[in-house]
Amino acid sequence: QVQLVESGGGLVQAGGSLRLSCAASGGTFSSHAMGWFRQGPGKEREFVAAINRSGSSTVYADSVEGRFTISRDNAKNTVYLQMNSLKPEDTAVYYCAAGRLLTRVAAGGNSVDYWGQGTQVTVSS
Repeated sequence: QVQLVESGGGLVQAGGSLRLSCAASGGTFSSHAMGWFRQGPGKEREFVAAINRSGSSTVYADSVEGRFTISRDNAKNTVYLQMNSLKPEDTAVYYCAAGRLLTRVAAGGNSVDYWGQGTQVTVSS
């Protein structure tokens, strides 16, 4: 059983930056692809970014491409989401996700094996 704990959320002005972290425990971190999802007010949870087990391959939602960067440190059992040029529409609870394959993590929903509890990101205009 893998536990995921997100941190780094907060309040930031539009145009600012935040870095989210997700620390994993209870399993073999390097055997899981990792991802980030978000759920804004009144919206469904949506895919943000995902990274494969080695960190050599990443995928992004069109809405964050070029602004967000996902990375991982397998020695620290941690995945990161660097968010730059933040916009008010990026306001959401951000969730960390883990699964066996990059494609399954990116698909979300039942294709994800483990979810974190989420961290709030609020971008003011």
